[in-house]
Amino acid sequence: MSNDNETRVIVNCLPLTDEERARFLAAAPGIPQHFVGEPDQRGRMVWKAVVPKELRAAATAVIGNIPAADAPDYPNLEWIQTWSAGVDAYTKPGVLAEGVKVTSASGAYGQTVSEHLFALMWTLMKHLPAYRDQQATGTWADQGRAMSPDGATVLVIGAGDIGSHFARLASAVGAHVIGVRRNAAKLADGFESMHGFDELDALLPAADVVVSIVPSTPQTHHLINADRLALMKPGAILLNAGRGDAIDPDALLEALRARRIAGAGLDVTEPEPLPAGHPLWREPNCVITPHVAGGMHLKATEDRIIAIALENVVNYVAGRELRNRRR
Repeated sequence: MSNDNETRVIVNCLPLTDEERARFLAAAPGIPQHFVGEPDQRGRMVWKAVVPKELRAAATAVIGNIPAADAPDYPNLEWIQTWSAGVDAYTKPGVLAEGVKVTSASGAYGQTVSEHLFALMWTLMKHLPAYRDQQATGTWADQGRAMSPDGATVLVIGAGDIGSHFARLASAVGAHVIGVRRNAAKLADGFESMHGFDELDALLPAADVVVSIVPSTPQTHHLINADRLALMKPGAILLNAGRGDAIDPDALLEALRARRIAGAGLDVTEPEPLPAGHPLWREPNCVITPHVAGGMHLKATEDRIIAIALENVVNYVAGRELRNRRR
């Protein structure tokens, strides 16, 4: 990365207030910064910004999720800072030129996604979908024994920022939280113990709640398949807010219909979006939300995204290592 600040141009797609723009300007004195984000997008699920063609040619740094297909329009690009935690679109071979650095907003979404998972867990434990269905027909009927996280064993597959946030929430209400991650030697807050993926099959039979928060990779594709669903307790709950293809949807449908597990809460699906006629929509013990656990629904998430980007602008100007570098 060049340290010649005279040749640098930063294009900022974040929907910033005037005060926030002033902070970015102060962080990179002497470097032209162009702000193309719209402040009225704050609070929306997805942020979007259009970068004029003349700025694309000049930009050495972009803060925001530009369409990957537009990458050839940025011949001078040195660095892209996404507002998403995932950067798959930019790290695929051939998308960006050699040497272009990619950094993510990892660390911004732990609160919002973990709270959504926490809500899904309680919803299924207390039969709330069934009671909501009864309300529509004016039915007054007891759904029977409920579950509690107090004393439950919760297995979290993917113990990064989101996993650790969820583990702390579940631990706070009495759950015993076990983590699974690639590097089992790397501990994280909220977990009683940490294990590798090679131990997953041995851990599943004891889990009351299984939470998947893994990225989409060849190794995680259908990580939860028919064999692993068969290892789970009949009363277990399965949650997914990572990537939809971590769970085999056909195997999940069969397990729900056969009552081999008690329920599933899905914020991500395979395929996504889930087609209107897909049978999982009609499964009474399956709660589906349309990939909304993340996004910008919480002000705290927006504030963290902006803080991460601002920190990296300072690093970029100073020639220091960038936070959350993924490429």
